[in-house]
Amino acid sequence: MEDAATVYILRCADGSYYVWSTRGSIEVRVAEHNVGTFDGYTARRRPVVLVYHETFQRIVDAVAAERRLKGWSRAKKEALIASDWPRLKALARGRDG
Repeated sequence: MEDAATVYILRCADGSYYVWSTRGSIEVRVAEHNVGTFDGYTARRRPVVLVYHETFQRIVDAVAAERRLKGWSRAKKEALIASDWPRLKALARGRDG
């Protein structure tokens, strides 16, 4: 059986969102982003704040969710973060909501 994995969204200091997934502890991963362990997008946009996460039993499911979320508009990500299900549903149908 595969290890559980988490997809997460970080809000960066510049207001942008970063989506990724991890098999490890989400608390450790966010701390790693904040100390600059990972070179790249978040290293230049610290500090970051965890605004959404969801855990899956299989890494393939977390990666599939990550890919899906990366394709979402900012408005759709913000509706998910706010748990605004009616707006998320409207945005999924291509309406302004």
